[in-house]
Amino acid sequence: MASLASDTAQEPPALVRSGGTFYIVTAWATVLLYRAVGVGRFRPRRVVQEYPFGRRKEVPVTPGSACLTQRSVPSALRTRRRILRWLAVSPLALAGCVAPGSNLPPLPPVPTGEYRLGPDDRIRIITFGNEQLTGEFRVSASGDTELPLLGTVRAAGLTPREFGIRVGALLAQSKLFKSPSVSVEVVAYRPIFVLGEVNKPGQFPYQPGMTVLTAVAIAGGFTYRAVEDVFSVVRSTGATALEYRADRESFLQPGDVLTVYQRRF
Repeated sequence: MASLASDTAQEPPALVRSGGTFYIVTAWATVLLYRAVGVGRFRPRRVVQEYPFGRRKEVPVTPGSACLTQRSVPSALRTRRRILRWLAVSPLALAGCVAPGSNLPPLPPVPTGEYRLGPDDRIRIITFGNEQLTGEFRVSASGDTELPLLGTVRAAGLTPREFGIRVGALLAQSKLFKSPSVSVEVVAYRPIFVLGEVNKPGQFPYQPGMTVLTAVAIAGGFTYRAVEDVFSVVRSTGATALEYRADRESFLQPGDVLTVYQRRF
């Protein structure tokens, strides 16, 4: 039965896990403030008694005192009411700070299949029988690659195999080779960027299979004020960049910008 209960138990959402400590501390602080200001006492210790001609005098109140039935302005009671209002509003106002990124959509999974080239990727092209078209080349920010004898060739959005087929077809069209054999491989992927509460923020080379936790480890690990279960990832798709919510096991893509949030409590 114990194993069945553990199997059916569900992991609490990130909002509850990240804000659990805050709610406990807020509850204890509320209890202590209630006791400090004397909430629950129906009678203040002193009141301001109003007299004719605008005169006022602060007088003590005892059980059965006549001034309880007269018009008075209990200053202590006003103070208690202000504190009660603050206690009622502050947990709701601060609750949004304990779960940063909760309003962001979840990070979509990394597409399966062969990697597709993008800006800042470095590739190696091997053309058998042609030394001029054999070497390392870089994909520009516009997604093109400058190749000898061929000029500008579009590479972004293609897999290395597809790009090799395109280069071979262009060589055949130019009648430089009868049946060229071209192979392409990725030498270095475009980098990722890690910001926020890590010990060494900056730019780092991407490695296949990299997760959020792997990127944080490369950036020197979390600082003592880091939120360690919810993260922000900005991912560029074509000409648009969108921000998503990620967890520790989310997979990253080259060019992603990872932000580690800061704890507020």
